[in-house]
Amino acid sequence: MSTTTAELLKGAAELFPDEVVTQAHVRHLELPGGAGNFALITLDNGLDHTKPTTFGPQSLANLNAAIDQVEKEAADGSIVGIGITGKPFIFAVGADLKGVELLGRHEDALAIGKGGHDVFRRLSHLAVPTFAYYNGAAMGGGVEVGLHCSYRTVSTSIAAFSLPEVFLGLVPGWGGCALLPNLIGADKAVSVIIENSLNQNRQLKGGQVFELGIADAIFEGADFLEQSLIWTSAVLRGELQVQRPEIDRGEGWDAAVARGRFIADSKVHGAAPAAYRALDIIEAAKSGDLSAGFDAEDQALADLIMGGELRSGIYAFNLVQKRAKRPAGAPDKNLARPVTKVGVVGAGLMASQLALLFLRRLEVPVVLTDIDQERIDKGVGYVHTEIEKLRGKGRINQDKANRLKALVTGVLDKADGFADADFIIEAVFEEMSVKQQVFAEVEAVAPAHAILATNTSSLSISEMASKLQHPERVVGFHFFNPVAILPLLEIVRGEKTDDASLATAFGVARKLKKTAVLVKDAPAFVVNRILTRFMGEIQNVIDEGTPVAVAEKGVEPLGLPMSPLVLLELVGPAIGLHVSETLNRAFPDRFTVSPNLAAVVKAGKRGFYVYDSGAPVLDPEVAALLQQGDTVLTEEQVRTRVMEAVAQEIGLMLDEGVVAEAQDIDLCLITGAGWPFHLGGITPYLDREGFSERVNGKKFLAAGVASVPA
Repeated sequence: MSTTTAELLKGAAELFPDEVVTQAHVRHLELPGGAGNFALITLDNGLDHTKPTTFGPQSLANLNAAIDQVEKEAADGSIVGIGITGKPFIFAVGADLKGVELLGRHEDALAIGKGGHDVFRRLSHLAVPTFAYYNGAAMGGGVEVGLHCSYRTVSTSIAAFSLPEVFLGLVPGWGGCALLPNLIGADKAVSVIIENSLNQNRQLKGGQVFELGIADAIFEGADFLEQSLIWTSAVLRGELQVQRPEIDRGEGWDAAVARGRFIADSKVHGAAPAAYRALDIIEAAKSGDLSAGFDAEDQALADLIMGGELRSGIYAFNLVQKRAKRPAGAPDKNLARPVTKVGVVGAGLMASQLALLFLRRLEVPVVLTDIDQERIDKGVGYVHTEIEKLRGKGRINQDKANRLKALVTGVLDKADGFADADFIIEAVFEEMSVKQQVFAEVEAVAPAHAILATNTSSLSISEMASKLQHPERVVGFHFFNPVAILPLLEIVRGEKTDDASLATAFGVARKLKKTAVLVKDAPAFVVNRILTRFMGEIQNVIDEGTPVAVAEKGVEPLGLPMSPLVLLELVGPAIGLHVSETLNRAFPDRFTVSPNLAAVVKAGKRGFYVYDSGAPVLDPEVAALLQQGDTVLTEEQVRTRVMEAVAQEIGLMLDEGVVAEAQDIDLCLITGAGWPFHLGGITPYLDREGFSERVNGKKFLAAGVASVPA
């Protein structure tokens, strides 16, 4: 390592005194078959597998010291090869993001990039062959350290192997962008670096790592290291030749990069730089000039570390990984009561999805009720069909499928079904009087301790409970559709909801593996309120005269997973109209009811677009319905108006105490509406673009929370 980089890395380590340091232990062993003395480096932070091994500045220095030792041994001929592996279940999961968050200067960020490169690339310049043994989870820098080795093996048991940097707002900056395409070809590298990252950080399994050609051999997890060493011996003795395919450095490479740009455009619409920086490096790597590639990675890494996208990505990552596990305002979990039977009022699609979720996660009896036997049979049938699909995919065995199917039943009489239920949730028509009647009927037959939960998306929990004898046991339990996919669960506390009921609700949410956020009983809660304000402004500018295409493109720079009107189609125009009417009654000065949306719903249209050509095109019948004014905004004016409206609404929600902090707003949007990680939800974007201060006079987040430290 160069003196300058060593000094910078030491400086970075001083900035990060709380690093969980990874040691690089060197031991020696005789390879089987008489191949000779072998040095094995084991990466280990001294903690169990729940605390994965990472590379901070001091950890890189430790690996560098281990390489110093084996380099001398290789030079004097006392070893025939060098291997690197990890502790049980973990190889290494890359750079320590806690340290990255602390960096406030470009030169410190550059030191992290150069430090990783300078250490890792030494593995490819040693006097003997080097081997990486991917024994467990490997991500980011963990994958990259292996790419610098001569050979790689992988365990069949690995379930998490990835280069996730683009997902967070970085590039694979320790060799990934330059080395991977030169190892497996540009097209496969684009899939790993760009496509998988932008598809919610999709992970590879061990078998896929081998099939892609990243690893040269694959072995079972039980005796992985032993088999890897036998294989290593065969390679070193010349008994086994590793064959790698020739890389297409012509049109195939260019086509792969073009495919990557198409994927990036479709996912982030040019709004996030990381994918494009990674693709630039992959494109340049076609020449095979690794030194130039590493320099480009260093520069991109430093630039992105000092940019807003990465800070927002890390902020979002911390929300989902940490804050989600400790919900703000949740009562003492010891107050929670056990749930041994669940009742579901309703047997429609939403109710059936809920029944399936409770059944799979809690594995307790679940009983559905509805107004007639036909609906009940259809609901139970849906659950049975979905269980059979799981069995068919090998997710559960036949015994488990039989057990689950036996646990779900349906009855017409609530007294028969709910007399011994501990948790009863309604998913009936979104009408206050209907829900009040349902709860009155349930309260009359349910045990005194039973929680009465509602899946309402916008109605008042307190009003719903107001006519009950025991309103303290009513809680909002708002799921998002599709229930099996979206993690968010808004748990709503009514005016009289007690701590025991709330604690039980949070306990159930944990068992359901949902991200629970405590929400005040305010109209439409969090996600629907923000999305309705967002959508409402889009509809307003269309109603006033802006063309639909301009209104849609105005918010493209946010890089949302879908355009506003496609989202409306997914939600359903009728539901969107209903929520806007609810919020209009609560806040008529800010929430409008679009006459054009009402006309679309009245006409029975399912959305604004038709897809005859495969791409969305404005439905001519919808276009004929639209009554527009003559005020036409530009795309930028649309974006400004919409974002200012959202900034205002979030400011008001925080003033009202709808959630504890702005962080909960972002957690809700990420997990309930698929808001992009690279935005960090919404508030970092509003802060970064100046909307927060312009509308509310202050930023939502303190400096350094989702931005570069001041």
